[in-house]
Amino acid sequence: METVELSAAQKKSRRSRNMALGLVLAGLVALFYVVTLIKFGGGVVH
Repeated sequence: METVELSAAQKKSRRSRNMALGLVLAGLVALFYVVTLIKFGGGVVH
């Protein structure tokens, strides 16, 4: 199986894109968590 070698610019671009996707996913998780807490009136925490 052949592998493709990425240039430094491609690696940097891929890393930046992965970081952005990770931040978006973490933001969505936090948003759903907050919405769930609000929806249940905070009674879930106690």
